[in-house]
Order: sequence, then C-alpha cells, then structure tokens
Amino acid sequence: MDPFPRKIDWYIMKKFMMTFFIALILIIGIVLIFDISEKVDDFVEHQVTLKSIVFDYYLNFIPYFMNMFSPLFVFITVIFFTSRMAANSEIVAILSCGVSFHRMMVPYIASALLIALLSLGLNLWVIPHANIQRNEFEAKYIRYKDKSTASKNVHYQISPGQFVFVENFSKVNNTAYKFTLETVENNRLVSKLSAESAVWDEKVGGWRLRKYFIRDYAENSLHDRVRCGDRLDTVINLTITDFLRRKDTVENQDINELNDFIAMQRMRGDANVDFSLVEWHNRFALPFSAFILTILGVSLSSKKKRGGIGWNLAAGIALCFIYILFMKFSQMFVATGALPPWVAIWMPNFIFAIIAGVLYTLAPK
Repeated sequence: MDPFPRKIDWYIMKKFMMTFFIALILIIGIVLIFDISEKVDDFVEHQVTLKSIVFDYYLNFIPYFMNMFSPLFVFITVIFFTSRMAANSEIVAILSCGVSFHRMMVPYIASALLIALLSLGLNLWVIPHANIQRNEFEAKYIRYKDKSTASKNVHYQISPGQFVFVENFSKVNNTAYKFTLETVENNRLVSKLSAESAVWDEKVGGWRLRKYFIRDYAENSLHDRVRCGDRLDTVINLTITDFLRRKDTVENQDINELNDFIAMQRMRGDANVDFSLVEWHNRFALPFSAFILTILGVSLSSKKKRGGIGWNLAAGIALCFIYILFMKFSQMFVATGALPPWVAIWMPNFIFAIIAGVLYTLAPK
C-alpha cells in the first residue's frame, strides 16, 4: 500500500472538504433564517441593537450549532459526493486501476481526521467561551428566566475534613438557612458550628452568621468546649456562586476549567458531578463520530445503484438522525443512574462502530 498521497487522494479530499463546507454554509444559512424569524419579536420587544444581535449572539451561536450537528454534516457530505462518484463510475475506475478499497479509504480517513481535530478544538476551547456570551444574551433577551438550579439540602465538602450543610439558600437576600459547618480529623468529629442563618457579605467575601452555636469536641466528652452568640463573621471555601450554579455552567468552561470543576465536585461529593462528566465525555465522543460516520457513509454509497443517489441520501440521513437521537437519549441513563457517564456517552459510538465495521467488510464484495 502506497503511503504517499496520490492525485486521486487530493481529488477525494478536495471533494470531501469542499462538499462539507458548502453543506455547512447552506444549512447554517437556512437555520439562521428560521431562528431570526422565530426570535425577531423578542429582539424588537427588548430593542436589541443589530451589533449585539450579530456579534454577541449569532457569531457565538454559529460555532455551537455547527459543532452540535457536525456528525450530520459529515455523513451527508460523504453520502452525497461518494454516491455521485459511484453514479459517474469513478469508483469503478479507481478500483480498476489497481487501487484497493482499503487504500481508497485513506483520503476519507484523512479528511475525517481534519474535521475531528477542528471539532475537538471547538469543543475544548472555542465554544465554551462563545457560550458565555450566547447564554447571557439568551437569558437577557429570549428566555427571561433564571436558570439557577435549586439550592435545597446542600451537602458539600469544601476542603479536606470540612463539611457544609445548608437546608435552604435564598437567592433574593443571599442567605443560607440552617447552616452547619463540621470539621473532621482522623475520622473523628472535632468541631461543629451551627447557625440559624448565614448571610453572604460581598465586601469581605465571607459569611455573617446569626445565632450561632459552636461545639469543640474533646476526646473526653466531659471537656467539650461550647460557645454561642448572636453574630459571627467567618471566611470559608464557599461562595454564593456555589449555590447559584446554572445548568449551563459546564457549557461555559473550557477543558482546563471543566477538569478543575469536576475535581472540585468530586472532592465535595457533589451529586451533579455526573452531569459534568457527561459534558466532558461529549466533547471527545462527538469528534470521534466523524470517523465512524465516514466509514459508514462510504460503505453505504460506494456502489452504483439504479435509483441514483436519492436512496443513499434518504437512508444515510435517516441513519444519521438515529445516531444523533441515540447520543441524546443515552444521556437519560445517566440522569436515572442506570449507567455511568462514560458508558452512556460512548455507547452510541461503540454500537455504530460495529455497524460501520460490518458494512465496511461487506462493501468491497
């Protein structure tokens, strides 16, 4: 097998990339038209400037949408131009010149690699920062609703050996009710601080406790130290942002920030860590799908059919939508606790990789 690129390799790669970006531009253009028509009333009602609509929203919306449906774009691209090559007997000519079916796949895989790297770069760094402005714009002008998650019965390990318990947190006055701070050393409770309420003080970056009660536990319970009072100021590794986590928080974090956030959630024993792990695995699983759908697309469309490319396109689009729905549906297993995040997110890739492998084995025959 010749490892060096030939003219036919550049020919296939050129067709692949050109068709991909043309399909991308056309579909994004159609989506933008429908999206603008749907949101124009909101823009007019809030008197949003054209500059804000273009630069704050749509320039940040396009990378998000493009990456979210990149598997569909890749699959349509491969199905479309490979079916045309088969209809024009180009694939027959390539194979007749002594190029094996496996060797013909090299430019396809190389093109899929370029798209996967582009998608990975967008997923890890570009889109999270674009999401910050996009989500702020939507929250201000489109959704109008606070997406902060409910803060009830919060249990956090804020640092090794320090545990915070809050019965309820009010976003109106930044107050945590039924506040408890426990300190554990060598598996022994050494101190417990309880307060009726804890009010966040923005100036000092700490909490003002009201009607507090502190008990320091000695090894001999007869010598416990007890203190109480009406007010106590304290600074701990907990801020109001920990209570006001939005559902889109992880969407706004690049890969380094997301890794730190997951580590913090694991240290605190936060039950929402599974949803952060879903986001982490999604960022790698989605680019990997470019390889699977490329192999699947070539296997389905490399043979010349009497009905033309219409059947290939219809079957390909239907299969791709099943794949995308499967990826979204599998996340439900994480919410119910049926599967760990990595299994749920990578399961569609694993299943469709088997399907692609079977079809690829049958294609040369």
